[in-house]
Amino acid sequence: MCEIACALKHEGVPDPLFSRIKIFEYIPGIPVPQLCVQCPDYPCVDACVFNAMYVDEKTGAVIVDKDKCTACGLCIKACPGNIPRRVKDLKYVLICDLCGGDEPECVKICQKLGHNALIKAPKHPGQGAKLYAVAPDKIQTMLVKKILGVEV
Repeated sequence: MCEIACALKHEGVPDPLFSRIKIFEYIPGIPVPQLCVQCPDYPCVDACVFNAMYVDEKTGAVIVDKDKCTACGLCIKACPGNIPRRVKDLKYVLICDLCGGDEPECVKICQKLGHNALIKAPKHPGQGAKLYAVAPDKIQTMLVKKILGVEV
C-alpha cells in the first residue's frame, strides 16, 4: 500500500511501478523497503552532469528537475544503494522527495494500516545515513543471518 500511496501522490496513478519507495521480498516473509536516505554528501546530486538534481534546503530531500533530467543513470551509479530509479516511459528518475516536507504518504498509510514499519526520522549529522543505503537483497541476507543464524 505504501508504494500505491506514493505513486498516487506523485504521478497520479495507483501503480507501484511509479513509486519512489520500493518494497522487495526476495525471501518470503521478509519485506524490505528501499528509499532514499538523503546521504549527507549527496553523491547522486554531485553525479548529475545536467544539474537536474538539487537538495531542498527545508527538507534535505533530493529533488529532481523533470525538465532537466535525461534519466541517464549517473545518479543511480553514484548512489550507494542504487536508489534513484528509471521507469519506462518517464524521461526523469524517481527518488523520494519526502513529500515536500509533510508527513510522507508512505509513512501515513503504513501507520494507518498498523504496520508501523516506516517513520520519518530526524536527520542527524555525519555519514550514518549511508549505512542504510544498501541494496535490498543484501539487507535481507543480513536479516536472515541475524534472525535465523543461517547463511543464504
